[in-house]
Amino acid sequence: MATRTTTRGTTRTRRQTAPPRPRLRKTDRTLVIIGGHEDKDGDRTILREVAQRVGAGPLVVTTVASDVPDELWEQYQRIFRGLGVSHLRRLDVGSREEATAPANVELLRGAAGVFFTGGDQLKITSQIGDTPVYQGIREIYDRGGVVCGTSAGASVMTETMLVSGDGDASHRIGGALHLAPGLGLLPAVIVDQHFAERGRIGRLLGAVAQNPRMVGIGIDEDTAVVVQRGRFRVLGSGAVYVVDGRHTTYSNLTSESPDRTMSVFDVKLHVLSQGDVFDLRTRRPKGFPAEAAERVTRRESRTPTAV
Repeated sequence: MATRTTTRGTTRTRRQTAPPRPRLRKTDRTLVIIGGHEDKDGDRTILREVAQRVGAGPLVVTTVASDVPDELWEQYQRIFRGLGVSHLRRLDVGSREEATAPANVELLRGAAGVFFTGGDQLKITSQIGDTPVYQGIREIYDRGGVVCGTSAGASVMTETMLVSGDGDASHRIGGALHLAPGLGLLPAVIVDQHFAERGRIGRLLGAVAQNPRMVGIGIDEDTAVVVQRGRFRVLGSGAVYVVDGRHTTYSNLTSESPDRTMSVFDVKLHVLSQGDVFDLRTRRPKGFPAEAAERVTRRESRTPTAV
C-alpha cells in the first residue's frame, strides 16, 4: 500500500497495482520453464518474472498434475496476488471429459498466461492432450501469451517429454528410460527438472543419445529458462545444463547388451547460470554477468505491486 498527503493535510491510502498488460503480439510468446522448488518466500525471482509478464492477468493456474490441487491453488493464488496479479483463475481438470467441458475452456478465454504446477507430467498430457482445453492453451501461447510450468509442468512443454528413468546413476543401455509425447510448445528439446539435486545427468544423456537431434536441457531447482524468439535466458539461483548431441560420433546403444553402461562420444555440454543466454537455433551460449542480471532483477522487484 502507498500513502499520499492531500492539500488539506489529510493522508489517504492508495492501493498499488501491477502495471497494465501490454497488447499481446505473436512474437512476444514466452515459455517460463522452471526446474521445481522455486523460491516462494524470499525474493521470488522466478515467480516475479511470471507476474511481470502477465501484468494484472488473467493468469490461469492449472493443478491438473497434482494429487493435492487445493493446497497448490491456495499457495500460488496467495503468491501471485502478492506479486500484483489481480485476476487469477483456477483450472483443475480431473479427466479427459472435463477437458472438453465448455466451462473449463471458457476459463482460458482472454487469459494472458497459464501456469502448470508440479505433480505427474503424464496426468497433464493424458488428460488434456489434443482436447479443447489444450487448444485453448495453445491459442494463448500462439497469440503472444505466457505458458509456465514447474517440475512436472516443465517437462510437458516440449515435443518429446522425459517421464522417468534412473536418476542417480550412469545410464545403462536397457535402463528404464521412459519418453512420451509432450504438449509440443517447444520442439526439438527435451527438458529434465530437479536436475543437479537428483543427479539426473545420466538419464538426460541417455535421452539425447537416443534422439541426437534433440537439445537436452537440465534445470536445477529454483532455476528457470525463459524462452522467447528461439533463445532462452537463465533465471534463478542454480544452473542449467545443455546437452548437445548433434555431432555425436559414436554410441553403443545398438551394439551392446542391455545391462552394459552406455558409451557416447563427442557430446557437447554447456553449463549456464543466471543471466546467460542460449540460442536454440545456433546451439551457442552467450555469457552475461550475473551481477548485471541481478541489478535488473532488483530494479524490477522495486516496481510497486499489489499486496
